[in-house]
Amino acid sequence: MARSPSKPITEHLAYLLAQANREINRQLDARFRTEGVPVEQWRILKVLSDGKGHSMGELAEAVLLNHPTLTKMVDRMVSDSLVYRVQDSDDRRKVLMFSSERGKALTQRLNSLALSQESHIAESYGNKATAELKRLLESLIEKAN
Repeated sequence: MARSPSKPITEHLAYLLAQANREINRQLDARFRTEGVPVEQWRILKVLSDGKGHSMGELAEAVLLNHPTLTKMVDRMVSDSLVYRVQDSDDRRKVLMFSSERGKALTQRLNSLALSQESHIAESYGNKATAELKRLLESLIEKAN
């Protein structure tokens, strides 16, 4: 029984998405280095910037981190006065996370850096192609769920 040759890893969608993610995060990390903030911390601040307060479970899902990693990162951010915890008035067992004023100011600076990185990609790749790529990725994510 003849086996069909398998395609190289570089042709698999999962690999291409992971490689693209790695490159985008590498570029963002380089921009955020001036603020001393990793990409994951920006994601946390970005989500908390809505001012609504988020549980750790909601936050973990939104920022694509597992609970132990998120907890360590949030503890560090609390120590740095970027975020703070408040007991949920509706459910005393739940703690909600909020961004502090210092965290909000940092978020604005990081957002500016993230937008400049996205503009750089759009200039290199083309505005139309970048918009189409975002639309395709959003559709892929939606259909996967």
